[in-house]
Amino acid sequence: MFFRMVKGTFVKQWKKMLMLALTIALGASIATAMLSVMLDVGDRINEELKAYGSNIIVVPQSEAVRSKLYDIEGESVETDYLREQRIGELLTIFWANNITDFAPISDTYADFDGSEVKLIGTWYNHHFEFSKKGSVYERDTGIINLRTWWDIVEGQWLDEQSIGSGEYAMVGSLLAREHGIKVGDRISVTTENSSEILTVVGLYDSGDIDDSHIYTTLPVVQRLSNTENLIKKIEVSAITSPTDELAIKAAKNPSLLSGDEYDLWYCTAYVSSICFQIQEAIAEASATAVRQIADSEGKILEKTELLMSLITFMSLVGATLGVSNLVTSSVMERSGEIALLKAVGAQNIQITTLLLTEFLITAVFGALGGYFMGYGFAEIIGRSVFSSSVEMSGMVAFVVTVLIFSITILGSIPAIRIVLKLRPSEVLHGGH
Repeated sequence: MFFRMVKGTFVKQWKKMLMLALTIALGASIATAMLSVMLDVGDRINEELKAYGSNIIVVPQSEAVRSKLYDIEGESVETDYLREQRIGELLTIFWANNITDFAPISDTYADFDGSEVKLIGTWYNHHFEFSKKGSVYERDTGIINLRTWWDIVEGQWLDEQSIGSGEYAMVGSLLAREHGIKVGDRISVTTENSSEILTVVGLYDSGDIDDSHIYTTLPVVQRLSNTENLIKKIEVSAITSPTDELAIKAAKNPSLLSGDEYDLWYCTAYVSSICFQIQEAIAEASATAVRQIADSEGKILEKTELLMSLITFMSLVGATLGVSNLVTSSVMERSGEIALLKAVGAQNIQITTLLLTEFLITAVFGALGGYFMGYGFAEIIGRSVFSSSVEMSGMVAFVVTVLIFSITILGSIPAIRIVLKLRPSEVLHGGH
């Protein structure tokens, strides 16, 4: 009898139930889209911000600072450099998979065409291999992915995998204009240690002081500065989690953290924890965050998540109001039927269960349709904003289901109150 009555409602009031399902589907679709993007947006924003360069700089611990603090004198020149063979230690830390790109950099000043220019050596599209304790680490990395805003005005990027680490160079646009340098020219650079003849493969426009520099391969600069197997710094690009109170506290002094706080901080991809782990792996190094980029990641992510949360909240409020109006209207139309049920002995709890069953069945269909619609919206957002798809998440499906059932029950409260107050004698005798 119970299920026949439920079936009868869907037959008699199919238009209202359809409108109810559509209202629920709309709320579910917006919630699904926003939650799906919100869960995926952290890594997407981090990936987008990687276009603005490295967010961690690894440098040697300063000889001058150590001398001042610990009264150490007479250190060798290596205290101003990092050993090149230690670069691979980056790939052994806990958050190694979050390190997307890195490039060692060394520089020196050389005489070029009667003037002093800065010569910078680095990796470009370098295939890097590193072995430690029987494990082999490989990565294609280099400065090409850390200088994505550079405009190659003539020629091309220096291609290490094609031409090796030989005597080639890229020249800044400003320096090229001043000296009339073109792609294919052979230029001579000289230091007190050595001289090199470099073939120009590309001219670049960086929009900053780098336009007055010459970029070449790392071995060339090491020979010119007599610093073989040494580097001045490593630029690192890593996907990081937004900075919060724990990260700020840890950045000041990790030793002040409690055991649980330390474990949580160490096992979260904060920029401070990644820097700390790099310093653990390379004892002679100091790793610091590039604050402009690291802070921007957190602020942009927080604002994006806040916006999406507000949109989700407002859509659910709208859906709740829509559900409330529709179910109240449905109950008002069925007041005679409900009064008759009460007259023949039906209890309020039985009638309430009947109505909620009808509404929740409708909510199931609305939620299913809304979930797939919302995933479609999330896919559109992902492809148009981040140029990539958004993964379907079981967590989103669960959260949206809970939210939809909650707003259905919440929106049904005014209608249930009408049922509880309804008096059969007044309705059946025309007094209602």
